[in-house]
Amino acid sequence: MMETVYCGVDIHSRMQTVAFCDTRDGEIHLAQLDHHKDDVRGFYAQFTGKVLVGWEATGYSTWFEKMIDELGHEGWIGQPAEIRRRANWRQKNDRRDAELILELMLRGEFPRIHRREVTSTEILRMLRYRHRLVKIKTMIANNLQALGISAGLPKISMRTKKAKERLQGAPMTEAMRRQCEEWISLLDPLNERVKGAEKWLEEAAEADDQVKLLRTHPGVGLLTSLALVHTLKPIDRFGNQRKVVAYVGLEPMERSSADKKRFLGISKAGSRVLRFLLGEAANSAAKEDEELRRFYYRLVFRRGRSKAKIAVARKLLVRSYIMLRDNIDYAEFRRRGLEARSAR
Repeated sequence: MMETVYCGVDIHSRMQTVAFCDTRDGEIHLAQLDHHKDDVRGFYAQFTGKVLVGWEATGYSTWFEKMIDELGHEGWIGQPAEIRRRANWRQKNDRRDAELILELMLRGEFPRIHRREVTSTEILRMLRYRHRLVKIKTMIANNLQALGISAGLPKISMRTKKAKERLQGAPMTEAMRRQCEEWISLLDPLNERVKGAEKWLEEAAEADDQVKLLRTHPGVGLLTSLALVHTLKPIDRFGNQRKVVAYVGLEPMERSSADKKRFLGISKAGSRVLRFLLGEAANSAAKEDEELRRFYYRLVFRRGRSKAKIAVARKLLVRSYIMLRDNIDYAEFRRRGLEARSAR
């Protein structure tokens, strides 16, 4: 049997606690490493053979994950909520957390989550960056619109050059004038950065056949298709469409008991950016796809616009999953659907 070294790591931004065990002797050791003072790479480089390193998912571990891969070790990333749920003590500290992760690894019960490819991680990071830039632009536009209303102008969009000139010519106090000029001066650089991010994403999507397949669906553009492909990749890890909907966080939460049925809002468990992009794509898809349009307006009268939009986004997600799973475009998806209805 191959000798293996298991390392359970409780990692933070400035330090980490490691509980490690070599299967040759079965003895558990503890170590505490300061990321700025200690040789973290040297500590893990001392282990030879098969080395498994496990830690909870966190936003501070990108560099650590890269280092473990460079050393040739196998990195396991765990679901924090599941790890904590399996703890059988009330007290919580770094040593106990590291020992718990090690114990779960040794028992084969470590709740691993999917590790994305480097390319997918980079594309999703750029999508989030662009999303933040657009949020800042929206905030600036809202502030300019508020200044315009305060100056007696009607509510107008701040996207056009004519609207900005009209705002600058409106009567304002000295403080309002300064705010207006500085807000407007920030818009052009932001627009350039958004265009730069979109150009980078367009180049990343040029050679991706899966992105091209999804873009054949009405309403699904560059950003939505990239987010879908690189969030769901590899698509075969999902057994059915319900798991995909739950992974993205678009499934309704149920709180039922006995004969009382109660459904709450969606779980919002997955990527916020992907849900936002699916919602935006749903608006366009409901206008261009006849079946989705009928579905949308049928729900609008029963449930309201917001719930109808979420339902269309969920259908769009399921369609995208099927197209990626079967490697088909929108035309083939429609043909199969029509044939199935005709057969009934």
